[in-house]
Amino acid sequence: MARVCKLCGKGRQVGNRVSHAHNKSKRLFEPNLQTVRALIGNVVKRLRVCTACIRAGRITKPAS
Repeated sequence: MARVCKLCGKGRQVGNRVSHAHNKSKRLFEPNLQTVRALIGNVVKRLRVCTACIRAGRITKPAS
């Protein structure tokens, strides 16, 4: 379960790769995960978070 956002739980999705001739084969859609330093309570932790959570402001970055 390494490719999962620690905040929202977003993970892999399965879909089809569709060619010009409309042939279909399976493919994976991976979430765009980034390793960020986040302030959890009074502790700074490293989390793998999707970019949607970062843009939405669901994490607070620590002051360096």
